[in-house]
Amino acid sequence: MGCLVYGANGYSGTLLARLAVARGERPVLAGRSPAPVRALAEQLGLPYRAGPPSPELLEGVDAVVNCAGPFAATARPMVAACLAAGVHYLDITGELDVFAWMFAQDGAARAAGVAMITGAGFDVVPTDCLAALLAAELPGAVALELAFSAPGGLSRGTARTALAEMGSGALRRVGGELVATRFGSPSRSVPLPSGSRRVGATRWGDLVTAWHSTGIPDITVYMPLPPGATLAPLFGFPPLRRAAQALVRPGGPAASVRESSGCEAWAEVRDAAGTTRAATLTGPNAYALTADASLRAVQRVMAGEVGPGVHTPSSALGAGFVRTLDGVSVSLT
Repeated sequence: MGCLVYGANGYSGTLLARLAVARGERPVLAGRSPAPVRALAEQLGLPYRAGPPSPELLEGVDAVVNCAGPFAATARPMVAACLAAGVHYLDITGELDVFAWMFAQDGAARAAGVAMITGAGFDVVPTDCLAALLAAELPGAVALELAFSAPGGLSRGTARTALAEMGSGALRRVGGELVATRFGSPSRSVPLPSGSRRVGATRWGDLVTAWHSTGIPDITVYMPLPPGATLAPLFGFPPLRRAAQALVRPGGPAASVRESSGCEAWAEVRDAAGTTRAATLTGPNAYALTADASLRAVQRVMAGEVGPGVHTPSSALGAGFVRTLDGVSVSLT
């Protein structure tokens, strides 16, 4: 039956389902809420299932793309179900703690003969591939800096996760260890393709994924700071964070917004002698890129191109994977 899209009724899951149908695929749609999953499945003429992650939910399926956030709640039971059923697993998480947990499952995935790719969407595909590309260009690199910009609005799930991440502060990897820092600190200007931008440190997934992809011991990831970023520590207070999350409206960017917005990324590596290599990337709207990347990734997994174990996008599919995506351009500088 091919792949199953879990969380198909969510914003990213729906985009993935629609893109799959447009490219001639017939995934099984699934989620925790029967009514919206059934409505989308009937609209697209696809089979559907409903319920929590379980081996029974995955019967007859080759691979799962988990689009149901928060992934801190769904990754563990879905991974357990995939291991029990011998089903390949992909997700589009950007949650740093989930990445760390996923890599701890590598031995179990290898023993089960299951391939797993975590972060198979915008959340790390562009930056992970740039990091791997530059690590190959400068094999002795000891420091990696990454920055990204993805205007065009957020889905409800992404916005709620972002509020939680902001409240937790930023992190850097120093000497191979994660070190806490204030959200937005340090900050610097970086040469994104559209021009120089002031960016600040954040808790991006590459602090875990790029470490696994490249082994570079010092990693900092930056993003343009949103309005009110100085108030980020307040979201560490649970009642205030929950109140802010409750105000986030369902849905995500309209099609017109997705079509008129894009994403950018910049990366630079440095070796002990001070030699540097840098690269930039431009691409479509982050949600469009996520649907394209996750669909292409699961197709390659089902084609047997990815071995058992837990992988980053670049370690599974190569640093050049991002260049295969629609509308993506990469330049070495």
